[in-house]
Amino acid sequence: MAVKLGLVGTGTVGGGCIDILKNHAEGFKRHYDIDVELVRVCSRNPEQAITHGVEDLFTQDYRDILDDPDIDIVIELIGGTTVARDVVCGALRAGKNVVTANKALMATHGEEVMGLADEMGKEIAFEASVGGGIPIIDPLKHSLIANRIDTVMGIVNGTTNYMLTRMAEDGLAYDEALAEAQAKGFAEADPTADVDGLDAAAKIAILASIAFNSRVTIGDVHAEGIRNITPLDLDTARDMGYCVKLLAHAHRTDEGVDVRVHPTMLPLNHQLSTVNGVFNAIYVVGDAVGETMFFGEGAGAGPAASAVMGDVLEVARHIQQGVGPLVGCTCTDKLSLVPMDNLKTKYYIRFAVADRSGVLAAMAQVFANHNVSVYSVVQRGKQDGNTVNITYVTHLAREKSVRAVLADIAELDDVLREEPSVIRVEE
Repeated sequence: MAVKLGLVGTGTVGGGCIDILKNHAEGFKRHYDIDVELVRVCSRNPEQAITHGVEDLFTQDYRDILDDPDIDIVIELIGGTTVARDVVCGALRAGKNVVTANKALMATHGEEVMGLADEMGKEIAFEASVGGGIPIIDPLKHSLIANRIDTVMGIVNGTTNYMLTRMAEDGLAYDEALAEAQAKGFAEADPTADVDGLDAAAKIAILASIAFNSRVTIGDVHAEGIRNITPLDLDTARDMGYCVKLLAHAHRTDEGVDVRVHPTMLPLNHQLSTVNGVFNAIYVVGDAVGETMFFGEGAGAGPAASAVMGDVLEVARHIQQGVGPLVGCTCTDKLSLVPMDNLKTKYYIRFAVADRSGVLAAMAQVFANHNVSVYSVVQRGKQDGNTVNITYVTHLAREKSVRAVLADIAELDDVLREEPSVIRVEE
């Protein structure tokens, strides 16, 4: 008997799932003995249903899917944390398994959703919530389960990676790179979630929770974006043997879980440094397996729908075989979160200052006052007849101390009031 599917959301990813089912359902049955049938589709947009030829399955009320006793798996692809939460939790309470691509929901209400799935004895699968078509959640839950995972670090936002690539390779300013990304459909009209690091923060919260078996929510993640990065910063980084990426970090430390998102200078020989354009990559270090990296397209109809349908087929296989959920919520450890102030790393800091004598001496005194040791200082490129850029690279320093330096230098008369570029350096 076929496993019955109900789909909520017929946008880019939902449409991709419908296409996969139409093109490959018979192959799934023939090759893998997995029989699935789409029996109900919910959308606010009837035209999308018509476009994909599922108007005979169409409803505008998701409750029609939740109330259908024949539906085994509900696929939620509308996004957000309001209606989507009602759909996911309502489906689980109705005794249905759920597949979702909703990073915001899982990063915000993951504990509630996972707990409800466990209570109802149903599966909640969310591979597509991180990395698009890149398999990463399943490997963390299955293939790498024999390891103690110490680091998960990745480029998990294709929009900002595309922008930084164009800025580094072709000298585009931030505004030009953003406009191009929007014209190509990589960035939304409101790019805030991408360029301010919020999208990446949701994804690393999910990955950290799984990797470290400890609950991390998006509110726990310190997030900074790329708005203050300039081609000058990228040129300077390259001259130093680095590139700049918006990286999502999650590290297991003696103090607890260190989780954050911010622009990061990476050595050019690091595996992640070669990941350009809209591609994503996630770097995982385990105590037994060592270094691994998962690479691929992080967004788009095809990659995301591939991940969604992979989850659907795996859950359908379990239903057909009478197998219960294999791996539920693993967040049983209660690891502390490391405060951002305690971070200890190297820093690249660029200031725009007045081109006058005495400025360097005054700034050097501020660094000394807060015990931040400077590795190098470079004056580079006059912006106009009166101002210059001064770039510092520190030795290892505490975040709290560097923030104090930034605050005091901002008060100096000869320092321009524009936001300095601050990029943490990963060795």
